[in-house]
Amino acid sequence: MLFKFANPEYLPLLAIVPVAIAGFVYTRIDRSRKIKKFGEKELMKDLMPGASNGRAITKFSVLMLALFGTILVMARPQFGSKLETVKKRGVEVMVALDISNSMLAQDIKPSRLERSKNMLYQILDGMENDKIGVVVFAGTSFTQLPITTDYSSSKMFISTITPSLITTQGTAIGSAIQKACGAFSEETESGKSIIVITDGENHEDDAEKAAREAASKGIQVNVVGIGSPNGSPVPIEGTNDFIKDRSGNYITSALNEEMCLNIAKAGNGVYVRADNNTNALKKVQEEINKVSQADVDSKVYSEYDEKYSFIAWIVLILLIAEFFIMEKKNGLFKNFKLFDK
Repeated sequence: MLFKFANPEYLPLLAIVPVAIAGFVYTRIDRSRKIKKFGEKELMKDLMPGASNGRAITKFSVLMLALFGTILVMARPQFGSKLETVKKRGVEVMVALDISNSMLAQDIKPSRLERSKNMLYQILDGMENDKIGVVVFAGTSFTQLPITTDYSSSKMFISTITPSLITTQGTAIGSAIQKACGAFSEETESGKSIIVITDGENHEDDAEKAAREAASKGIQVNVVGIGSPNGSPVPIEGTNDFIKDRSGNYITSALNEEMCLNIAKAGNGVYVRADNNTNALKKVQEEINKVSQADVDSKVYSEYDEKYSFIAWIVLILLIAEFFIMEKKNGLFKNFKLFDK
């Protein structure tokens, strides 16, 4: 059973109780000392027949209990005695990120790959109940980040992505889509979406077939084309030079938009072209929102039962009792010896 105070900032007020008790004890001792100066205790009792030490102590004790209870009521004690089933709207997103050497081209600043990674950071910043995973691919593919809700770790994994993670060059998009399909959670009913980020070059397998298979499973395949159709030379990582062919000519890498469009169409998704503004990111996020309509049940201790009302009734009863308890004896009840000491 879980327990907490909804307003714990009032709990320090409980320090008033021991301070008040100490003050009361001091005044009673001081009063007794002063009375002794006038004569013997038994003699003074005869001179003050209405005085009652027991009544004063009882009245004060009841008042302190009421004060203690009032502070607890202000702090609002709560108990979580049951699991609450809540529904959260979320989507599972698997990103298939092209890390072939052509993604180092700088027709999109600072480079195609870095622009893709920055886009992923922004997608993560917009997530709340969603899950995300990353598959990287070139000539082959592997899961760089298993599907998760740990956005901080996700950013860390994404930041380490470079073309050197895969030595086999190429662009096996179909294999990456299949790998992404297998990475989704099997038990969840949330919407599922694959985002392929690629320049579409060097197509090696049947990516359209893989996208159709994903769509048949209810998994939407969206494609973000990264790069310029006009092409750009490909830098050699870690140098100031560019990749050349066997004849010594610089290799130009261009965005293959037709291929990207066909893959998106086969996957019942959309194709957007990433450039140096945020239009592509907005469109991608809109597509994620479209498939995030599934409700996912989650059992959490998120609802606490308020328990202060019971204490409030006790406080009320104590205050009423304190009001009727008199510090001096009442002649109407002189035969009752409850408080005589």
